[in-house]
Amino acid sequence: MLCIGGGPAGLYSALLLKLADARNVVRVVERNRPYDTFGWGVVFSDQTLGNLAAADPPTASEIAGAFNRWDDIDVHFRGRTITSGGHGFCGIGRKRLLNILQRRCEALGVELVFETDVADDSALAEDFGADLVLASDGANSRIRASYAEHFGPDIDLRRCRYVWFGTRRRFDAFTFAFEHTPHGWFQAHAYRYDDDTSTFIVETPEEVWRAAGIDRMSQDEGTAFCERLFARYLDGERLLTNAAHLRGSANWLRFPRIVCRSWTHWTRPGARDVPIVLIGDAAHTAHFSVGSGTKLALEDAIGLARALHATPDRAQALADYERERSVEVLKLQNAARNSTEWFEHVDRYAAFDALQFAYSLLTRSQRISHENLRLRDAGFVERAESWFAANATPAARPRSLPHGDRSPPPMFTPYTLRGLTLANRVVVSPMAQYSCVDGVADDYYLVHLGSRAHGGAGLVFTEMVCVAADARISPGCAGLYRDDHVAAWRRIVDYVHARTPARIALQLGHAGPKGSTQLGWEDADEPLAEANWPLIAPSAIAYGPRNQVPRSMTADDLARVRDEFVAATRRATECGFDWLELHCAHGYLLSAFLCPLTNRRSDEYGGSLANRCRFPLDVFRAMRDAWPPERPMSVRISAHDWAPGGNTPDDAVAIARLFQAAGADLIDVSSGQTTREAKPVYGRMYQTPFADRIRNEVGIATMAVGAIFEPDHVNSILMAGRADLCALARPHLADPYWTLHAAAQLGFGDVDWPVQYRQGKEQLERNLARAAAMADERPEANG
Repeated sequence: MLCIGGGPAGLYSALLLKLADARNVVRVVERNRPYDTFGWGVVFSDQTLGNLAAADPPTASEIAGAFNRWDDIDVHFRGRTITSGGHGFCGIGRKRLLNILQRRCEALGVELVFETDVADDSALAEDFGADLVLASDGANSRIRASYAEHFGPDIDLRRCRYVWFGTRRRFDAFTFAFEHTPHGWFQAHAYRYDDDTSTFIVETPEEVWRAAGIDRMSQDEGTAFCERLFARYLDGERLLTNAAHLRGSANWLRFPRIVCRSWTHWTRPGARDVPIVLIGDAAHTAHFSVGSGTKLALEDAIGLARALHATPDRAQALADYERERSVEVLKLQNAARNSTEWFEHVDRYAAFDALQFAYSLLTRSQRISHENLRLRDAGFVERAESWFAANATPAARPRSLPHGDRSPPPMFTPYTLRGLTLANRVVVSPMAQYSCVDGVADDYYLVHLGSRAHGGAGLVFTEMVCVAADARISPGCAGLYRDDHVAAWRRIVDYVHARTPARIALQLGHAGPKGSTQLGWEDADEPLAEANWPLIAPSAIAYGPRNQVPRSMTADDLARVRDEFVAATRRATECGFDWLELHCAHGYLLSAFLCPLTNRRSDEYGGSLANRCRFPLDVFRAMRDAWPPERPMSVRISAHDWAPGGNTPDDAVAIARLFQAAGADLIDVSSGQTTREAKPVYGRMYQTPFADRIRNEVGIATMAVGAIFEPDHVNSILMAGRADLCALARPHLADPYWTLHAAAQLGFGDVDWPVQYRQGKEQLERNLARAAAMADERPEANG
């Protein structure tokens, strides 16, 4: 086996493959000298060390013996220092780590070749007689570039410039320091990795870096700039550099986020098929702010060795390696993306209180949750919860706390918008039930919505209720365009108000090009087998190959649809709904106007983003005028079309600003479903970053939705200031009492219920007792 590149990935792979079978002939070729290195310290978690111990105990033991360990994180922001403990980091000098791996390789009989720059990997592989070539030559991999058409690298240079320094200042905690300049924010990441040296990384957005003139400075001038800026944290120590071979500001880098379509390419350097396999940074990268580049490299090596040992079929083993490791890499890269974007946009959070700022930083990747943070540092979380409760909307602050001096978790703090106060920040998201006849919400909806209102959520949403018969998605969709619809909805609203502490919201929409389709549990989004009604849309573009082509809307159509929304708004007032939402997401009519993939109009309603927003804004303003001023109005948008040429998160910010100016109180932030070409990147809370960005850039309240399914998720989102409310759909579909159960799970149950929940709980107990009595009287009713 031939490893090209003598970093952690190449060295650890070599020693594990030699360890697996002493007969393996393994050579590592490295262009630098044995003791050269261009990094300072690297960080590990206890989990990574456990993986190393299982793979090769002697190496793990020596690495562990060289670690510098710490638990605390210090966040310095606007003159305050916020400390959180219990985080369990360990650091080691990169040079020392490489030397440990080099010695272990030599002890096992691995051949190490230094000061050899590989210009022709094929010739080297043929000369060596290699049957496996590992491309472990780092993020700037020459081998990956040589076979780019096979590996398919996707390289995204991130927004910030950063520079690695060392310093003799010994940091006893992992330190984040933020300094504001006339040009913008700079931040430092600092940690000690041996007895007398710390890593000190300085980072700032590209435009701030240029505005400060660092791009025109020499390396010494740039270093002096950072020493002055962060002098209060350096205690008189200098910043050290090991990049003297670089000129000017070339030591300030932009991080490349690397993803490869394939990690294996088969070549024929001689008469045999030989695989070239990417490993470590050559295959993928994860931003240094999650401290996982070396972790991924070493765990790649473990995964590769395990796969090769498990099967003699080399091709199958390499496929297994890539399949297993690509999943783990994807998870970490998703977290790293969130972390990277947080540091790229510190200005979003600059108005936060220092405590919330620190909490937001600690949970930025969405890997550390509220309860996980409580396990690490209960005192920090209790201080954060106390701050959050004290800073709830003043009119909505709880009069008493349920557990003595303990503040409620963020999800159980009240929330006020206009004249409406919600008992808590949990929302039952709109969920299409497809169970109406002629648009009438019957007993099914009374039970469906009523049971969830009893379940403890502060706000319960209807499904998308349609403003006309031809505005329905399917024949089973709810409507609010006839008098009998008003009576049906009023019955449900009155029940919620009389029997539960919840408030109830109406979502109004028009299916547009996604109308006249089958029920959700049939062939979803596909047209009815018969009795289809005509469809309208901004442009004559069908949602799918089997969907009918809608008619492009005329001026008369625009006026009629706007009036239908206004008429439904007035009916909603009659029904007594507390909150009104306009559905402008998921490819329905108003969403189709917003999306450039479905709006190809050449008039004032098409083309630019402002023009595409014109009709949805006209509808919203007309509804706002008809809706009582003391009641809130929100807008649901798709913040990302997840398709080439579609709307992006940048567009979502602009759309939110326009609706804010039109009078919207809150943006309900979803994504996708605007085109069948969409390819979302799913994951826990995957849409929350869009809500975060809109809230903190636009300055409007947001509701987060999408893969939020645990109380932990809700509390993390709210406490970090990523959204003001959290909407959950499937969890409430599976468990109508999800919020009550969450309260009990978090220790807010039984005798200590806040008054809002206690009333609902007592009503629920009465209902259950009544049902049990009826069952006793009619035993045959028991199933």
